[in-house]
Amino acid sequence: MADLPPSHHGHRQAAQSRHREAQTMSTHIGSDFDDFLASEDLAEEVSAAALKRVIAWQIAEAMKAQKVSKKALAERMHTSRTAVDRALDQNDPGMTLATLATLASAARALGQRVEVRLVPENSPALA
Repeated sequence: MADLPPSHHGHRQAAQSRHREAQTMSTHIGSDFDDFLASEDLAEEVSAAALKRVIAWQIAEAMKAQKVSKKALAERMHTSRTAVDRALDQNDPGMTLATLATLASAARALGQRVEVRLVPENSPALA
């Protein structure tokens, strides 16, 4: 860089930055989405968010089938409607032990139970 005039140093740094970004992107070409998530340390977070969405959706469907309102569900669970809203919020990806416990409690209040099981990494996902 010493042989370039000072006005060209910014251009060279920008080119080097673009090159680094291209190298990072090219490491994901040809890999699957799970590999990408793992490389970005997001696999567990995405898995937990997906689990919450599935359970929350199933509870919402059971509520519809049984014609149970959120208020009635909260009463059955001995909790507040706010807690039910928070647990069933599919746009909130946060999955904590408390959220899972609330979802399990909601399932019990609807005569259901939550099952979480481990499957081998290479097994196909269930639809």
